[in-house]
Amino acid sequence: MDERILIIEDDEEIQRVLKRVLTYEGYIVDSALTGKAGITLAKEQHPDLVLLDWMLPSMDGLEVCRQLQEIGSEPILMLTSRTSTQDRVTGLDAGADDYMAKPFDLEELLARIRALLRRTVVDRVVVLEFADLQLDSGTRKAYRAGREITLTAKEYDLLEIFMRHPRQVLTREIIFDRVWNYDFGGESNVLDVYIRYLRQKIEEEGETRLIYTVRGVGYVMREPEA
Repeated sequence: MDERILIIEDDEEIQRVLKRVLTYEGYIVDSALTGKAGITLAKEQHPDLVLLDWMLPSMDGLEVCRQLQEIGSEPILMLTSRTSTQDRVTGLDAGADDYMAKPFDLEELLARIRALLRRTVVDRVVVLEFADLQLDSGTRKAYRAGREITLTAKEYDLLEIFMRHPRQVLTREIIFDRVWNYDFGGESNVLDVYIRYLRQKIEEEGETRLIYTVRGVGYVMREPEA
């Protein structure tokens, strides 16, 4: 299991319990105590599902829900102590896919999470295309002019970031943060090594180069120069 769940909850004890339970169940878990921080994490990590508290400081769950809908299509399960029918309708109208009242039963919560993830798994499978290169997020394989390319997990993650941002120069710092989840220290050559591996695989049969070095900055995926 590699589904990623984002918890946006300002009650630190509830957040701690949810993180422990979900991690034990095999999910990758990110968490935020405020709506603003949660939205930032959603943009960076692209979670498969969001657990969202309604009563958040500064920006309430309804506004967070609306903004999440603008940046992605991941299902949102709203958690709240507000239990009236009108509250439920308001939450669903704001974009929540499901709604659970606090206090909630953990087994029921896990069942609802599984149901939401099953319901959206087909929608989450995307085939990215650039030039004659394809990347299938369902099988995590690449194809160049129909030729199958087998990728390691990190090679897939690296190629995916390029194919989601074609023609955009990606700095080394951004790539390290998105693919390796740590800040660039300035000395590591691991990125250069993986770029070399990736180029070898997608250019194995003499195909044109698609990933170019931008000296002093990073890399970009673009069409070959004429």
